[in-house]
Amino acid sequence: MTTELLLAAGVLIASYLIGSIPFGLVVVKLATGRDLRNIESGRTGGTNAMRAAGFIAGAATVILDFFKGAVAVWLARAVLPGSVWLEVIAPVIAVLGHNYSIFLAERDPQGKLHLRGGAGGATTVGGAMGLWWLSALINIPVGVGILFGVGYASVATLSVGISSIAIFAYRAWIGASPWEYIMYGVLAEILLLIALRPNIKRLLNGTERVVGWRARRKSKIEQSSTEKKP
Repeated sequence: MTTELLLAAGVLIASYLIGSIPFGLVVVKLATGRDLRNIESGRTGGTNAMRAAGFIAGAATVILDFFKGAVAVWLARAVLPGSVWLEVIAPVIAVLGHNYSIFLAERDPQGKLHLRGGAGGATTVGGAMGLWWLSALINIPVGVGILFGVGYASVATLSVGISSIAIFAYRAWIGASPWEYIMYGVLAEILLLIALRPNIKRLLNGTERVVGWRARRKSKIEQSSTEKKP
């Protein structure tokens, strides 16, 4: 029993460290020489990496962040096969590491320690894929569809946690996966909500950033308005 606890603790620590790797910061630094923490939202996820260094950098960041969650599940299964709760908690801890990276610790002017990171959307999708690989064929289209349809990256990010809950609730109902997998979606969604609190406030007051066709439409309207001014 003691050995299993030690192994489980080791998996969770490793999952947090894997999640903490700031791939977006590295990718943007290599591509442009800029510090992603000082650009736009300051987050180190794929959306901000795309703003800072273009589509390829953003896509590379998303893919790397995606595998953080999946690797955490695979590691849990390899170290303690059959430990369902460890399979669930390990990717949640990876999302936690992504959002609050030990490698991005810094102090504010008052001396208070802060851990920076991303919002956790891609890592959440990766964790769900590690639990059931076909979930990616649902979560990714849902997230991308909302991102470019609704035009809000924050809403797309929140959608993948809800989508994961729905996927694993259905699979548990038909007996295809353990009911504990539902808790993965619930816990991941809680972390996404916490990370995106500033975005949710902006959504409620109508000042959230838009992307895709809505961003282009907004830009054209603003440009047209400027041109019409005497």
